[in-house]
Amino acid sequence: MAALTDSTDTFRFREGAGRICLDFVRTLRLRGTAEAVDELADPAALAAWVRQLGPCAPDAPAPVPSTELLGWARELREAVLALLLAARTPEGLAHCPPEARQLVNQAAEQSVPVPVLEASGSLGWRADDPVAATLALVARDALDLAASPLSDRVRECASDSCAALFLDSSRPGTRRWCSMDACGNQAKKAAFRERAAS
Repeated sequence: MAALTDSTDTFRFREGAGRICLDFVRTLRLRGTAEAVDELADPAALAAWVRQLGPCAPDAPAPVPSTELLGWARELREAVLALLLAARTPEGLAHCPPEARQLVNQAAEQSVPVPVLEASGSLGWRADDPVAATLALVARDALDLAASPLSDRVRECASDSCAALFLDSSRPGTRRWCSMDACGNQAKKAAFRERAAS
């Protein structure tokens, strides 16, 4: 099963975690459970994620990612997760597995999308290979977040059926849900039904 699709059968991925690296980690839903769903099911799904969440224009010409690049993207996703989880431990980034650190560092060395001022006066982003360039951007974003004080604001959604990571940008730093519209609302409804039943 891939990402949710809309009526035109196009991929739709969750976004809004607060950082592109966190949105990328979210592409494996229900991680570690029997119901886990990899939204990056094939190269087309990876390209669709980049079109939706990457900085390059969705209609920018791009080569179709190879199955090798897809496999590497999945490995990068797990390395980014390991890096971010290590940043949240008392030992900090020194606790990050060496292979994860090496993979994220290697990905961050690659070319990223570059800003271009369009004739209209708007700022656009371009890359010869938007997929590979966006993955490099994900890696750089993960390194930046993990090594910053904001790593203390990376939270896990309190919903038992989600557990996605998100950046808590609330002033008190007490946000519990990755999204109030989805998980937060479901939790409120469940609590209401529980109170009503008792």
